[in-house]
Amino acid sequence: MESSFIIIREDLQIDPITIVGESILVGRLPTCELILNHPSVSRLQAGITNAQGDYYLRNLRPSNSITLNGQPVEQYQALAAGDVLGIGPFALNIDFLGEALVLKVSLQIAATPGDAVTRREGEEFWNLPTTVHLSLPGAPRPGAAPEGAHKKPAAPRKPKPGADRAKALDVFWDKRITAATKTVKPSPLFPVQGRATGKAQSVWTSTTDLKNRSRYSMMIWSGLIVAVLAGGAAFLYASAFAPAPILEAHTRKTLQLSPAVATHANAGSCTSCHQLRQQMDAVCTSCHTTDAFAATVIPAHMSAGINCVTCHPEHRGTNFSAIDGALLSCFECHNDSNKNTYNGKTVATPHDGTLGYPIVNGRWKWRGLDREEFGQRQSTLKLTRLPGDSEDKWRSNQFHAVHLYRVKAAPGMRANDSGELSCSSCHTSLDPVDRLTPRATCGKCHNGQTDPRAGHQVIAADKPNCTSCHVQHMRDKRHWNPSLLTMN
Repeated sequence: MESSFIIIREDLQIDPITIVGESILVGRLPTCELILNHPSVSRLQAGITNAQGDYYLRNLRPSNSITLNGQPVEQYQALAAGDVLGIGPFALNIDFLGEALVLKVSLQIAATPGDAVTRREGEEFWNLPTTVHLSLPGAPRPGAAPEGAHKKPAAPRKPKPGADRAKALDVFWDKRITAATKTVKPSPLFPVQGRATGKAQSVWTSTTDLKNRSRYSMMIWSGLIVAVLAGGAAFLYASAFAPAPILEAHTRKTLQLSPAVATHANAGSCTSCHQLRQQMDAVCTSCHTTDAFAATVIPAHMSAGINCVTCHPEHRGTNFSAIDGALLSCFECHNDSNKNTYNGKTVATPHDGTLGYPIVNGRWKWRGLDREEFGQRQSTLKLTRLPGDSEDKWRSNQFHAVHLYRVKAAPGMRANDSGELSCSSCHTSLDPVDRLTPRATCGKCHNGQTDPRAGHQVIAADKPNCTSCHVQHMRDKRHWNPSLLTMN
């Protein structure tokens, strides 16, 4: 029996169309009369046919639920004016125009199949709002009128088809589905294995059969290729992971320095430094924190992202010295030719290329001792700031307290009877204050480095020793260079 189906697509904003035929198919397949293109809709989701004057809905995919007025559709359901059919994110409002069945299709944004109920508003079907309101089954929509107010009375519910009519409809839909699937062109997205036989072959699987799984195989093969390349690099090209062995101090099974600068010997263990749950600089700090030494980093370096391994690199060979690496890295990094940035900060050659004397235009450029460093040295320096001391006076007092009467005079410099630096070691006159001679004499003490712990000349005699003024590990109770002091 041929019938008329009027389809109004509010979701697509196209003109209504009229289809004349025995039935219409609803789904994703191009052969469907009502195409609902969404992954949650099956290829052949539902069908509507006219049997003896009544329109019946059938869910062709029971595993992919659809709803009628908020209730799941299991087999056949007769349609009446005012019904709302939910398929995936689509709402189909049902009405009749004469003998023709009218389906008004709206798209529900962010709806999921089977968990929302659409409700009609207004008295005229043609004036339905384009926005479909969602609510849980049985719950009133916020702002809606009370139940029964301004609502078009629904047509009486028609009974389900009898056994004979249901059997006839089953035969009809088997033929209809077979005809629809035969006209579909082959596609690589369709399943090619494990298909059922007979008439059931067109309905054997759920809507997920259109899911493209090629990306999973690509990920698996990519992972295998990377693993093979990494394994080859590990065995054949060790330099890709470790350019050279670790230094000899990290291969020892017992601690040799006294006082100790580490909590335990590393004994050549890789996992002592390389851990999954902790960064390497944190591991370094936790190991190198003892009663005599603490691996602190000055605030300026912390803000620039400088950590332990930046100055103390590893895998440079067994004979490589961590002390050498740290002392040499200062002027290798802080120079005008280094164009790298450190957390957005740049570096340049300090002190205009010389060690200099920290006074510019008669004012102290030196910032003074760090608060933590001053707290540790205060008992030794025996220095206290007086209430009337200006900032320049306080910096001057700190500078001279660090140098005078405790630092050995370098060869060729004037010294007191104890061989210590005195005012005349750097200044030829004090009234007026001579500030030219100190600029020339600073390098005599602050150039070069022969470190007794390294056992050789670390910094050349004409190169600046930055750590002679800028102490990195302020909590190190062992002075950085005791050979310069005349007293402990």
